[in-house]
Amino acid sequence: MGLPPFNVSGSPFNVVPIHNAPELMKDTCALINSEWPRSETARMRSLQASCDTLPCSLVLTTEGMCRVIAHLKLSPITSKKKACFVESVVVDKSYRGQGFGKLIMKFAEDYCRVVLDLNTIYLSTIDQDGFYERIGYEYCAPISMYGPRHCELPSLQNLNKKYMKKVL
Repeated sequence: MGLPPFNVSGSPFNVVPIHNAPELMKDTCALINSEWPRSETARMRSLQASCDTLPCSLVLTTEGMCRVIAHLKLSPITSKKKACFVESVVVDKSYRGQGFGKLIMKFAEDYCRVVLDLNTIYLSTIDQDGFYERIGYEYCAPISMYGPRHCELPSLQNLNKKYMKKVL
């Protein structure tokens, strides 16, 4: 069920699932690696895993899809079938502070609700909780994307990490 780029009321920006625009993968890889360096091979594998269900990487582009402005990845949560986890949210440094983070999050929420039939989005952040609060996310208990565990995962014990959710 591939979808064309989403466009909001004549906006010069589109959001497209990366698997529907493979020509944007290299630029998306570079954008993500500008914030969280990782091997290009590993990053490209993650982007190439994007599909119409989950996981799905969304990119915000300029009209004509000639420049990648922002990216985020929607991942499944094994124990919650009607929810997903948002990760790797990044906006190109030259576009920050102009509302593009809010725009791609709004597109992701719509995509989750309308296309994926999900009702909750979870995320974790170290330093952007104020941003997420302003767009309607609230604090919640730590959640593992991999389902219930018989022991606490070290990654869930990161004292700086805050978990948040939004009911759609």
